Amino acid sequence: MTTTLFLGRAWCPAQGHLDAVAVRNGRVLAVGAAARELRGDGVTEVEVDGLLLPAFGDGHAHPVFAALEDEGPRIREQGSVAGIVAEVARWAAAHPDEPWVVGASYDSTLAPDGLFDARWLDAAVPDRPVVLRAGDYHAAWVNSVALERAGIDAATPQPELGEIPRRPDGSPLGTLLEWGAVDLVLDRCGPHPLEVRVGALERATRHLAALGITWVQDAWAEADDVETYLAASREGRLHCAVNLALYADPRRGPDQVEVLVALRERVRVHGDPLLTAETVKLFADGVVENATAALLQPYSMPGCAHAGMLVWEPEALAQVVTAVDAAGFQTHVHAIGDRAARVALDALEAADRANGPRDRRPVLAHVQLVDPADRARMAALGVVANAEPLWAQLDPVMEELTVPRLGDDRSAAQYPLASLAALGVRLSFGSDWPVSSPDPLEGLAVACSRQTPDGVPEGGWTPDERLSLEAALTAYTAGTAHQAFRPAGTLRPGDDADLVLLDADPFSVASPLDLARLRVVGTWLRGRRVDLSG
Repeated sequence: MTTTLFLGRAWCPAQGHLDAVAVRNGRVLAVGAAARELRGDGVTEVEVDGLLLPAFGDGHAHPVFAALEDEGPRIREQGSVAGIVAEVARWAAAHPDEPWVVGASYDSTLAPDGLFDARWLDAAVPDRPVVLRAGDYHAAWVNSVALERAGIDAATPQPELGEIPRRPDGSPLGTLLEWGAVDLVLDRCGPHPLEVRVGALERATRHLAALGITWVQDAWAEADDVETYLAASREGRLHCAVNLALYADPRRGPDQVEVLVALRERVRVHGDPLLTAETVKLFADGVVENATAALLQPYSMPGCAHAGMLVWEPEALAQVVTAVDAAGFQTHVHAIGDRAARVALDALEAADRANGPRDRRPVLAHVQLVDPADRARMAALGVVANAEPLWAQLDPVMEELTVPRLGDDRSAAQYPLASLAALGVRLSFGSDWPVSSPDPLEGLAVACSRQTPDGVPEGGWTPDERLSLEAALTAYTAGTAHQAFRPAGTLRPGDDADLVLLDADPFSVASPLDLARLRVVGTWLRGRRVDLSG
């Protein structure tokens, strides 16, 4: 067994700064003086010029969604409606045999209130259906042919768990909000072919590894996705470890647990240590930008009297959480609004009472708004607060869509990361990729500054919620490892040797914004350097 000895600066959430780390047989063997004593024949030495860290994890992402964006028109980079329409027209002309034009993801701030008209796309593609996903993946923009294929017209009732915005004459506008509406079109479109999905997954996991990420929580996996991951695993095309969060459909209730157990068993029988399916994903609400996040008080928009949408009624959520918990799953609940967070915590408490104590590590994802009365409950229940630090800044989405819907007071209470950590809540960081960049170094910059890349506002937005660099790094390393039930995230002997080497020391940067300028120069998964040349 070859021993690799890293000599130079290292940092670990549990041990602080170190000067040497030894790795053997996929695990950390020794650190500090004990590691240096191993120097000699048969030991491969690696000089560390920057900083060696436990590898990053991503506690909430959608790798297949992200990489499949490359298969359609490149609309993410377009900064105007006209630019998107032109790109859709270009791609459609270059792919005349494709029956559908499918793309992602557009910037919702490019149209008033995030509402886009089908007729704008009709001008580009009048003869084939077009469906484009919004940047938050909670909405879609479609053309008239797609509406016709889905049977959506003026007589179509509002779907369960979705909304079809309309023109004054009652006809559908062309924007579909939340999956109850979006699925009306996507179900007609169908998934990409398996070989395309596998190729996308390989690109996605290679990209994550290049960013120093060796474990990711795929936060929405259905049966087709399980097939994709199993095929990629069989072909040796996974470049980081993945845990699948199997999606619990609110339209099916607790009876679906048997199906979820069967999917988990398929992954277990497959036996790849890099692939697990031990989690169930549930949505408690939508998103603020669509006014579908569930709030304790109504939205602040003029004339608005509603407080958003609960995906599950509280009793139903408690029942399904209790059922999946009894089946041994970890629960992972999307909760954006403060009412959604409260209902989710009530459901977790119900599962704890019904099923008895165990090490659950339930995840509350996004934690955009959590009422102060509920924050200590998270610590008491052992909840992992998964946050996407890139969202904690005054970017255009925040300024143009989020703040007007929440008002100033609630806007200032968003992403209470330091407050939760002070109460003993375990933080893990993620990206929700492709909703935002999966680069942990960009996330660190925002977590520690609460500023945009241009340094706005001076001193940081809601500066009391800024994290120290140590706390932010811990959320990306030990925090995600804790969420994943993995012996990783630190450099303690016995941990998995998942490592990342940075080109410079983040503890030496002049400003937190400079963290985003650092680069990963090497990633090790279970002690083996990941080949990023493909």
